[in-house]
Amino acid sequence: MSDVLTVVSCAIDPDQVDCLFELLDADLFTPTSWFDLEKQVCRVDVFLEDAEQAPMVCAALTNAGRLIGLDLKPSCSTMARSDWAESWKRFFHVEKVSERVVVRPSWEPYTPQPGEVVIRLDPGMSFGTGKHATTQACLRFLDRLAGEDVNRSVIDMGCGSGILAIGAKLLGFTDVAAFDNDPDCLHVALENADFNGVSFPVTVDDLSHPYPPRDIAVANILAPVLITFARQVAASVARKPDARLILSGILDEQYPAVRAAYEAQGMREVDTILIENWRSGLFQPLLSPEG
Repeated sequence: MSDVLTVVSCAIDPDQVDCLFELLDADLFTPTSWFDLEKQVCRVDVFLEDAEQAPMVCAALTNAGRLIGLDLKPSCSTMARSDWAESWKRFFHVEKVSERVVVRPSWEPYTPQPGEVVIRLDPGMSFGTGKHATTQACLRFLDRLAGEDVNRSVIDMGCGSGILAIGAKLLGFTDVAAFDNDPDCLHVALENADFNGVSFPVTVDDLSHPYPPRDIAVANILAPVLITFARQVAASVARKPDARLILSGILDEQYPAVRAAYEAQGMREVDTILIENWRSGLFQPLLSPEG
């Protein structure tokens, strides 16, 4: 592992970040964004282990920017891995994301209040920090569902860092599983689970087929993917009165199309949460008179 990272950066209007990220292929690289309060500048950064990927990333950012009318000018620099690790600490602090769930970076002390659940995180290059609106919405729904009944099985579909599965375990769900199509996520999720003192099975899998039905399924994935695989995702939810499906990763203007796709699969919207311009939905299966 190199001690130096290559950083591809560009300034951007903060209102355009979500649209830019929607156009980028998440399988190729992981962009991050941050807002410098002192300079009032928003930047997109991509941290690369392999410097040879930099031209591809620059081209991808430039092309995606053109599609939304932006003239982005990516630049390349290098950063010591140790400096990168320390730089995250400026932007991540203790944050309460739901009624009971608190996300705490490992370097900040925090004394939980009675009834609170604390997820400890150490941000990494592909690690979900819990600060994104879609992750927060999922945790809020899981918090609510745990308050109703924790004796339900949970599957985190496209788990990434495993933060949602970790949250589910800490909230009291005992039967939790997760999968992702990226093999790197397997060891990351397991390491993060161990860091939080919980465990659950994580496998490498995708949405090309239904998962064995679970009482609660969580899919925090981009809208086009949710629509394409609506049949498989919906079929992974048990046909029971207390079964629920959480859909997230959806821009507000895309939500009607996602909702329609799942209504066509026999799902009914129960509630939605809008955070910034990201909308997440809670669904339940429509049951036949016999069911």
